Amino acid sequence: MIPPNTLSHLTAAAKKLHWNRTSRTGLPPGTLLDETPEIPAHTRLIHYGAQGELIEEEGAALARFQELVTRNPEGVSWFHVQGQPDKDFLEELGQRFGVHSLALEDIQSRNQRPKLDDFDEQLFVALNVPRWQDEDVVLEQFSILLGDNYVISIHDSPEDISTVIRDRLARGRSRLREHGADYLMYALMDLVVDQAFPALETFGESIEQLEASLILEPRREMLNTIQAGKRALIRMRRQLWPTREAISKLGREVHDAPLMDDKLRPYLSDLYDHTVQLMELLDTYRDVVSGLMDIYLSSVNNRLSDIMRTLTVISVLFIPLTFITGVYGMNFAAFVNNPWTQPLLRWQYGYPLVWFVMLSIVAGMLWFFKRRGWIFSDFK
Repeated sequence: MIPPNTLSHLTAAAKKLHWNRTSRTGLPPGTLLDETPEIPAHTRLIHYGAQGELIEEEGAALARFQELVTRNPEGVSWFHVQGQPDKDFLEELGQRFGVHSLALEDIQSRNQRPKLDDFDEQLFVALNVPRWQDEDVVLEQFSILLGDNYVISIHDSPEDISTVIRDRLARGRSRLREHGADYLMYALMDLVVDQAFPALETFGESIEQLEASLILEPRREMLNTIQAGKRALIRMRRQLWPTREAISKLGREVHDAPLMDDKLRPYLSDLYDHTVQLMELLDTYRDVVSGLMDIYLSSVNNRLSDIMRTLTVISVLFIPLTFITGVYGMNFAAFVNNPWTQPLLRWQYGYPLVWFVMLSIVAGMLWFFKRRGWIFSDFK
């Protein structure tokens, strides 16, 4: 269930984004900031070819990766950075591989809108990995650089999702081994896009629990939970929509991109279909969350109606009893021989008879209310 204090997490994230953007105000485009990364970066180098060779080194430097790319132009080299690289690393990356300064700035910003940029000798893709963390959706940037025979990926997160790709490469017969660096880039993009499915499924489970709680016992703090769910869906929609546009653009221009093989068109079309499915699923959950407010109001009104019905029944039961006790509470006992004096005042069974009459009235009214379905049953 999404906690009510999610607003504080959202406010902190908004302040972080605001600081990241305002700190670049007035600086030339492509300027890198000298800031300390929150998540230390860990590197991994992988090289493979069609002949079956596979080289994997953890903690490799960019110089080693450049050497491997230069000496093995027929194979595919992949350099993965897990975490947040610092300014020195990004400057070295730009010097050794000619990465555009705007791409380096987007990598460092870590709050980049999903996009696709063509820098002649390189393709740059910035995506977001949605992750369900602390009962909220967190977006992590995943940047990919495609060169002639190499791929550089940078994931701004302590959790590595690229292990799936490495496991596929470790298998002898893998489609990744049979294609070039462009297919590796596609595989990474497909991996990032598919991360949204478990995030949305987890969100759907929490929404189902919230819906059940709203029907059984609506509480005021659930309004904060509903609003937090709306904000989470908005953030996911803001990253899924440009992701779909970037993939669509790549699929349309694949035949004009020298780094992309035209045979990738069917795979990119399938990846685009995944984004469409995600958007449909997200729109479905957005409609469900919007309907939760109506469910909350209906549940509150139904509960108030039940309370008012109970109070009304109690009031109606006491109306005749109040009338009887009020009549017999009048002080006319002095004129006992008067024919107009209240009856039963001098009869020894008068008091029990009055109680019997009152209890009979109550029992009769309860039976009548139950027969009409007004009490002891669902409201009709």
